[in-house]
Amino acid sequence: MSRIRLLSDHLANQIAAGEVVERPASVVKELLENSLDAGSRRITIQVEGGGTRLLRIVDDGTGMDGDDVLLCLERHATSKLRDESQLAAIATLGFRGEAIPSIASVSRLTLRSRPDNVAIGTRAEVRYGTLHAVHEDGCAKGTVVEVKTLFGNIPARKKFLKSARTELFHIEEVVKNQALAHPETAFELLVDGRQRFAYPATDQLEERMRLVFGYQGRLLSLAGAEGDFFLEGFLCLPDMVAAASARLRLLVNDRAVQDRMLRHAVMEGLQGFLMKGHAPAGVLRLTLSAADIDVNVHPAKREIRFRRPQDVHRFVTTVVRRSVAGYQDAVRSDLFAPPISDHRQDIRGRESDAGKMRPQPRTMPFTRSAGEPVTGKPDAHAGTLETREPASTVSEHTAPGIQAVPQRQEPPDQDESVAGLTLIGQLFDLYLLCERGERLLVIDQHAAHERILYGRLVKAYLEREIPSQNLLFPITVELLPSQGELLEEKGPEVARLGLQVDHFGEGTYVVKAIPALISQLSPEDILLDTLEALGNWSGTDPGGVPESVDSLFASVACKAAIKAGNSLQPTEMLALLQQMEESAVFSHCPHGRPVIKEFAKAEIERWFHRS
Repeated sequence: MSRIRLLSDHLANQIAAGEVVERPASVVKELLENSLDAGSRRITIQVEGGGTRLLRIVDDGTGMDGDDVLLCLERHATSKLRDESQLAAIATLGFRGEAIPSIASVSRLTLRSRPDNVAIGTRAEVRYGTLHAVHEDGCAKGTVVEVKTLFGNIPARKKFLKSARTELFHIEEVVKNQALAHPETAFELLVDGRQRFAYPATDQLEERMRLVFGYQGRLLSLAGAEGDFFLEGFLCLPDMVAAASARLRLLVNDRAVQDRMLRHAVMEGLQGFLMKGHAPAGVLRLTLSAADIDVNVHPAKREIRFRRPQDVHRFVTTVVRRSVAGYQDAVRSDLFAPPISDHRQDIRGRESDAGKMRPQPRTMPFTRSAGEPVTGKPDAHAGTLETREPASTVSEHTAPGIQAVPQRQEPPDQDESVAGLTLIGQLFDLYLLCERGERLLVIDQHAAHERILYGRLVKAYLEREIPSQNLLFPITVELLPSQGELLEEKGPEVARLGLQVDHFGEGTYVVKAIPALISQLSPEDILLDTLEALGNWSGTDPGGVPESVDSLFASVACKAAIKAGNSLQPTEMLALLQQMEESAVFSHCPHGRPVIKEFAKAEIERWFHRS
């Protein structure tokens, strides 16, 4: 007798259910995909007992007649594929014809459906894979699928389920993903008879996203097209705290997917804008030709494969980077554009006065401009001279290399301004207070200066022009053998980063020049940080700055930037504001922390009960 035998249809369905139906959320996902493929514009999901007692999906789609109701209960029966040529360009959410028979094999399933052109609908009842009854039913147009006692015939599978609360969370995630992918469809979720949430139909993705995320803050808008690729979406700003549901949701051809490549592309586009350890949050909606993706690589269709992954990655990264630049332009226009009118003086007069107060030439705060007279002792590290005041006027918190600010500083004149931003003064030797119209702006001086330095380092790196500054007194550094080997191997990259290092003998190296933008740092620290970054770098990234080098720039910019406790002269504050206005990105530091916080006049008046 042969040991190989054909599986029964019932056993085959249960095996398929093991791949397709992992938990109640899997049932909801499959049934929602069928409803959406049927053109539904309103879908209601009812859940009881965490999804194991009852799942009911009600839609207003095209519906099925009696013959189709019976056929949909058979394995591999589908209306979405006609021949094998369509497998190369699948344009529907479902296509295998396994979902309903697989679900029916592990539950008590009732299906009612009626198309628009038929007066009476059809009702079919299946108990754990066996058709129990079929008869006419006076149901509404569309389809209703009820799934009761899920895994009732497979107790072992039911034991692997989590708590009802956890299973409900997964169901909610499925519904939210589909709601974001199809904003034109209304969704309602009822849990144990109570409405959990409801999303009315809309033609605006932003409106649906805000409703799903519960997020009302400012958004980074994404929009771009290239050939067959089209991208739209919205990202939450990195410093904004949103609901737990505000994670990055990826939609490809209106299909919710999990894809590391797309996630990496978004993070690369946000490089230098995203807080360390934080993941991007928002909605990415990518549309491309159905022939450019393979959706048949995962049993639950959660993962897909791109035919041109490198092109997709580059496209998404480029769109995100452009969106960041566009956001910065909008913020710059909002903060620094001269206001249309000013009650205190006319625009021309104010711009003239502001121009007189701006330091000339334009230099980075706390960096001596070329040709500036200096006095004092030479600095062996940076090859520059520090300006020093008598001990009686120097504060212990004053930044080195700057003229100290007297302890009793008068507030700057009200006319001191940069474009439309009026400087009020400094708070806690850390924050700059500025006024614009009916808003109070608080600027973190360290985060602002850090972003400016970081931006200049990145720009110079991409242009292969990081300027070096020769040390007046070169210093020697002892390196470990592994560090010495890395220095020899990465010599061209070390030079590109603005360092000039020569081998002196054994494990001793001589640092002769360092990057001019961070010349106030210890040359030894710069060299060691550079070697650590290059040790984690695998090669050149043609599309931007390698991640390890980006981390290096963020680190050294943080160390070189002005610190909390540095008292600033009004001219230095204005110089910092000027540099912010001229920077490509200034709203967030390289680690994603916000640089500016706004307070509206009405908000301040409420503090004092004036409104």
